[in-house]
Amino acid sequence: QVHVVESGGGLVQPGGSLRLSCTASGISFSMYHMGWYRQAPGKQRELVALITTGGTTNYADSVKGRFTISRDNAKNTAYLQMDSLKPEDTAVYYCKVFQLIRTYWGQGTEVTVSS
Repeated sequence: QVHVVESGGGLVQPGGSLRLSCTASGISFSMYHMGWYRQAPGKQRELVALITTGGTTNYADSVKGRFTISRDNAKNTAYLQMDSLKPEDTAVYYCKVFQLIRTYWGQGTEVTVSS
């Protein structure tokens, strides 16, 4: 059975940092691409960052230069380092683990950026 679990969310002040983690079990982790998405209240879920099996990364324009996605295949874990956080980054952040025909989602971790 596949399990995808996010962690690391919380309350942070504007300008602060958080690091989210996404750990997947039950799959050959290195063979899956990883993506971070977020959904703010009243809005659609949107892509934040992607990292492929080969390590290629892609970011939403709104987070470029502030967020960094990475992965550690030995730990079956992907990370999202979030710096210079803004109130508009407030959302539930979800991890997606996917191949061409398989997709798994985590339950999400909440990030609140507020003073």
